Amino acid sequence: LRQLSRALAATQPIKALFLESELPPLRSFGERLQPCEQAQSRINTIINENPPAKTENGTYVRAGVSATLDELRHIVQNSQDYLLQKEIALAQSTGIHNLKIGRNDVFGMYFEVTNKHKDRFEVPADWVRKQTLTNAERYTSPELQEIEAKLMGAEDKIVEEEQRLFDELLEELREFIRPIQTDAQLIAQLDCYLCFAHNAIQYQYCRPQMSDDYALDIKAGRHPVIERALPVGEEYVPNDIYLDQEGQQIIMITGPNMAGKSALLRQTALICLMAQIGSFVPAQEARLSVVDKIFTRVGATDNISSGESTFMVEMNETASILNNISARSLILLDEIGRGTSTYDGISIAWAIAEFLHQSEERPKTLFATHYHELNQLAEHHERIKNFNVSTKEVQGKVLFLRKLQAGGAQHSFGIQVARLAGMPRTVVERAKDILVELEKKDIDSAAPTAAERLANMPTHQVQMSIFEAAPDPAWERVRAALQGIDLNRLTPIECMLQLSELQKLL
Repeated sequence: LRQLSRALAATQPIKALFLESELPPLRSFGERLQPCEQAQSRINTIINENPPAKTENGTYVRAGVSATLDELRHIVQNSQDYLLQKEIALAQSTGIHNLKIGRNDVFGMYFEVTNKHKDRFEVPADWVRKQTLTNAERYTSPELQEIEAKLMGAEDKIVEEEQRLFDELLEELREFIRPIQTDAQLIAQLDCYLCFAHNAIQYQYCRPQMSDDYALDIKAGRHPVIERALPVGEEYVPNDIYLDQEGQQIIMITGPNMAGKSALLRQTALICLMAQIGSFVPAQEARLSVVDKIFTRVGATDNISSGESTFMVEMNETASILNNISARSLILLDEIGRGTSTYDGISIAWAIAEFLHQSEERPKTLFATHYHELNQLAEHHERIKNFNVSTKEVQGKVLFLRKLQAGGAQHSFGIQVARLAGMPRTVVERAKDILVELEKKDIDSAAPTAAERLANMPTHQVQMSIFEAAPDPAWERVRAALQGIDLNRLTPIECMLQLSELQKLL
C-alpha cells in the first residue's frame, strides 16, 4: 500500500506535464490519469512510512490511529517498568519490602513473599497461596491474573487490532480499484512509448510509412538485436528489401554459409512487427503495408518424444504455412528441404516456390536457400527474383561482405566455413578433392559417375603407419626397437634415452 501511495503520488507531476501539452493525444493522456489523492491520504494516515515486510510483526499501523492499539503497544513496550512500578506500589501498601513479582510455566505470574516478611506482615485477604517453598510463599490474586492476561495477550491483540484496521482500509480502497487499474495501464503505455522513443533516438530508427497497398519497401534495413551485439567499432551492414504482388513477390536468396541470409530474413520480420506495434524501425526509410501474419520456417528442430524427425517437423510447419496464407501474409523460408536427400529437397523447395507464386493470394515471400538450382525459377516465373548475399574470395579465403545484390550465387563456400570452424586440415583438404570430383562434368555416357569416381579416388594417408612393411630398412629397425621396449619398467630418464636412440636410428 505504501508503494501504491508513492506510485499514485508520482503520477501527479506526469499529469500536470501532459495537461500543459498542446498535442491533443498527450493532453487526453493527462486527463485520464487519476492520482487518487483521497486514497493516498488514507494510506499515508494509517500505514507507517517504512512498514515491515510481514503483517505479523505488528508495527505497520501508525501511532494515534487507534487508542486501543496505542495502549496495547504501551503495555508491551513498558511491561518491565510496569511490573517494577507494581512491585513498588504493593510493597508500600502491604509493608512487604522485598515483594517480588515472578512467573513460571506451571501457574503463571505470582507474588513471592519470604517467610521472614510473611510472619511480620499480614498478606492481603484476596491473595491465594499457589506454592510453598523452603524460605518463601508464592501467591496470586485476581488483579495479578488480570495483569498477566493483559501482558501475555497484548502482542496477539496488537496483531488482531492492526489486521482489523488494515481490513477496514482495504475496504475503503475498493472504490479506487478501477481508477488505479486505469493509471497502471496508462503508465505501462507511457513506459512502452518512452522505450520506443529512446531506441529511435539512440539507434537512429526511422518512422515507417504505413500504406493500404501490399508493398514492402525497406531502405538500409538493419537487425535491431544483432547490431547491438557487434564488437565495438564494427558497423552493421544494412540492406534494402522490396516486395510486392505485381513484380517482385518472391525473392530467392542464395549465398554462402554465415553470409547473413537468416539475419536478413529475421530483420525483415522484426521491422514489420515493430512498425505495427507503433515503434520506429531500424532502417533509413520504410514504407510498409499492414501484415496479418508472419510465417517463418527457420532453424532445425526435432520432436523426438513424438517420433518426428527434423525433416518431419519442417514439413509440418511448412504445410501449416501453405494452408493458412493470405494476401497480407509475410512468409520467411530458410533452407526448406535441407533435411532430406538433395534431389528430394530441391524438388520440394521448387514446388513450394511455384505454389506460392501461382496462389491467388500472392503472399510476399523471402526464400533463403543453398540449392542454386532454384535460381532457374526466375527464368520461368515473372514474380520470382534472384538475389545473393555477396562475398569475396581472396587467396582461398572467403570474406563476407553481407550485402544483398541482384543475381544468384554459385558457391556456398561450405569448405571454407569448415576451415574457419577449426576443422582438421586433412579433413578440409580431402573435402576439396571430393568437391572437385563432384563438380566434374561427364564427357559422355560411358564416363564414370561422380559416385564411381569418388569410390576410385585414392584416400589420403592421414598419418604414416610405421608398423606396415616398408622398403626402407630404417623403419624396420625402429619397429624392432619399439617392440622390444617394456613401458612398465621404464623410468622417465630411460624413456628419454630410448627416444634418443630412436632418433639416431632414423
